[in-house]
Amino acid sequence: MIHLDPSHENVVALIERNIEGPISMLNLLRFRDVADYANFPTLAPSGAITGRAAYDLYMTHTLPFLEATGGAISLVGEGGSFFVGPTDERWDLALIVRQTSMEDFFAFASNEEYLTGVGHRTAAVADTRILPLVVR
Repeated sequence: MIHLDPSHENVVALIERNIEGPISMLNLLRFRDVADYANFPTLAPSGAITGRAAYDLYMTHTLPFLEATGGAISLVGEGGSFFVGPTDERWDLALIVRQTSMEDFFAFASNEEYLTGVGHRTAAVADTRILPLVVR
């Protein structure tokens, strides 16, 4: 099963955690070999690009909106196969995105201008996991 966006149930479960203070999101990403802009033709580059290149376009678009709400990228790491875990599963990139609060996270995630570039992410990513973390 491929996961790209949170389900309604997952959003409700996150809200019900009643997280106060900063939150970090661990993002595991697997990229498409070739970005798929079929559902976002107005964002598509003039020629074919890799999923990784499309994700770079997404990040360039996204960072100003993330930073405007107090968020930041805490870690970017090139992935690969698990050391402990399924041998047939790999993640190309791991990110930890820090946000000052749940309110700021939702303000970022619902910003209309930010949402205009989300198609780059959808075109780029074959599968993803996002795990909200409360850092102690």
